[in-house]
Amino acid sequence: MARWGMPSPVFALQGKKSDSGVTNVRNVTSPHWRRCLRIENCCVVPFTSFSENEALRDGTHPPVWFAFDETRPLAFFAGIWTRWTTVRKVKDGETTNDIFAFLTTEPNKEVGAIHPKAIPVILTTREEIDTWMMASPEEALKLQGPLPDNALMIVARDEKNDEGGLVA
Repeated sequence: MARWGMPSPVFALQGKKSDSGVTNVRNVTSPHWRRCLRIENCCVVPFTSFSENEALRDGTHPPVWFAFDETRPLAFFAGIWTRWTTVRKVKDGETTNDIFAFLTTEPNKEVGAIHPKAIPVILTTREEIDTWMMASPEEALKLQGPLPDNALMIVARDEKNDEGGLVA
């Protein structure tokens, strides 16, 4: 089992007693992420649906669930992982955990209508998974782009109604 949240950059930890981690990685040119963008740190994060919170006029932010279709087939995010020792929760003290995050990129049309900032990098073929897991970082990072428009659909609002969703 791995925990979601890679180590935060030092500047983000100023004055804090714990590090809950960074869940989404977009700026892969940052020196902070370079040490994790190696073949041995690549992973895939399985999902059947994922959510983004929609900002409604009444100030609420309910989740909107996305998948490839209503059957919610298994798919994968491009992820990175490492083993890290830190204080994630003050009450637990220092622990050593396998931790992960996934890459994000600009959203496609469907996700962008709900969350205009980003979408997880989704690997759609066996070849893309193999490239992510085994190619050089330069080659693997070419996968950091949005899915084509109309590749995803909204499968639920508020409740995920399945067993395999992941909140992005």
